[in-house]
Amino acid sequence: MSTRQPPGRRSDYRLFRTIPTRWMDNDVYGHVNNVTYYSYFDTAVSGYLVESGAIDIRASTVIGYAVESQCRYFAPMTFPDTVVAGLRIGHRGRSSVRYEIGLFRNEEDSASAEGHFVHVYVDRATSRPVPLPETLLGVLAPLEA
Repeated sequence: MSTRQPPGRRSDYRLFRTIPTRWMDNDVYGHVNNVTYYSYFDTAVSGYLVESGAIDIRASTVIGYAVESQCRYFAPMTFPDTVVAGLRIGHRGRSSVRYEIGLFRNEEDSASAEGHFVHVYVDRATSRPVPLPETLLGVLAPLEA
């Protein structure tokens, strides 16, 4: 008997970002290569943080380091599919955030893949962990359950 969790649904996520697939995302088997899913995760999270003003990739004194990542695959995606990335916060600590991402193919309600990134926020100059800045906390609030 399998104990594997079933794929999540769109209703499990708080915010959505659209990412078009590219021809180069496909591998020789005709579907999006597994490593590309991590790029979609990073694009969804980083795009949200930059566009919301929580992070300035050139000037912020506090930046996030990825210290853990994972992906579970359920169904293939391929070019020219549209990826809809659902975001939510799985856990927020003093200096870390677990961003959870569901990748949905086109208009499908069941995730093709799900995963997470854990970012530890550090002082850019010292690389030492720091408390989450107030600006970031405000941007994270809509993603929390």
